[in-house]
Amino acid sequence: MLDVSRRVLLLTTPTSYRTAAFLTAAERLGIEVLLVEDTPEPLRQLWGQRYGVDFSRPERAVEALAELVQSCPVRAVVPVDDAGTILAAALSRRLGLPSNEPDAAVAARDKWIMRQRFAAASVPSPQALAVPALSSPAHLARGVTFPCVVKPTRLTGSRGVIRADDPASLALAFERVRAILASDGTRLEDAVLLVEPFVPGFEVALEGMLDNGTLVPLALFDKPDPLDGPFFEETIYVTPSRLPSATQEAIRAVTERAARALGLHTGPVHAELRVNDAGVWVIEVAGRSIGGLCSRILEFGTGRSLEEIILAQAVGDPIDSLQRRPDAVGVMMIPIPGRGIFRGVDGLEHALRVPGIIGIELTVRRNQLVLPLPEGASYLGFIFARGDDPRTVENALRTAHAHLRIRLVPDLPLQSTLR
Repeated sequence: MLDVSRRVLLLTTPTSYRTAAFLTAAERLGIEVLLVEDTPEPLRQLWGQRYGVDFSRPERAVEALAELVQSCPVRAVVPVDDAGTILAAALSRRLGLPSNEPDAAVAARDKWIMRQRFAAASVPSPQALAVPALSSPAHLARGVTFPCVVKPTRLTGSRGVIRADDPASLALAFERVRAILASDGTRLEDAVLLVEPFVPGFEVALEGMLDNGTLVPLALFDKPDPLDGPFFEETIYVTPSRLPSATQEAIRAVTERAARALGLHTGPVHAELRVNDAGVWVIEVAGRSIGGLCSRILEFGTGRSLEEIILAQAVGDPIDSLQRRPDAVGVMMIPIPGRGIFRGVDGLEHALRVPGIIGIELTVRRNQLVLPLPEGASYLGFIFARGDDPRTVENALRTAHAHLRIRLVPDLPLQSTLR
């Protein structure tokens, strides 16, 4: 008879970078997976233990998945990416399974709700103004302190996040963000944008696990490239951090306060923060783990992956150690140099020979249209490095990237053959 305590329902999307890593982790832990992908259709079985359901209609999805698990009970519902966090919380509540509450999951996805909760709990964070997307930026400019940042409330990965330094660039930012939302099918009449002060400083990312509200840090990443705008494309992550230990503890403490303010109490968190002379500022806290393929460089205890740690907590397995390997590691998210059709990358063999480089993986397909930020939602791929210290790792990533030559050709609009 199957042990239900060894089965989880995994929520993902067809384009997620992370699904394979979670499936590999589940296999290593002896956990059975019901895989549910986001599809624009009612619940349907794709093949085997793989199902599709529309995440954008959470009430209907909860009903369909609750019926599914009646005949196939699960121990936990685990979201892979942001797209599944709200549905995972709602379904877990319906099934009586341990999880963050649905309102906490919403607060960790919606930047306006997040800002309000941070303000109410005195968590240091930009004081945002929420305005209708169709507001007049010329009118808003009279009451805005520049530089400021314009951002949508729900998009992820810095998509649609634009710095404005004056009324003219504020108007251009509004126009560009509106176009991004419209391209996603969002009704601009219903959309809200945030306008908030630009926070200068050194940016870091904290990866951690919450256990009954206590934050256990897993890795603190430095982002050595300046992220001053007008767009905020992340490139290099390196850990361990080179910040003083007192600053690192302040980052952990304020992240724990921020998670508590959102109502998060269990599972992975990924936080983006900035450090300046005024202290530590929380930019965002997400109720999920690090995105892309970045988790590949993390290894804990006796060789456990981040995904194994997440699944082990979900099913109640003992975790022998959350101590990361002592060496320095880093990842570069290969930036997209411009809009175009991807034809390939030259110089890979030279980049792979750089000391410290342990792998390069391209995640775009040949002949795929690629877009840089703020419109784009992906990277060309990832470069991974390991070394004795963070500076060596950072230098290896930069050297390897310098060997790459990205081949793009312009994308031409389709010409009608009708006359």
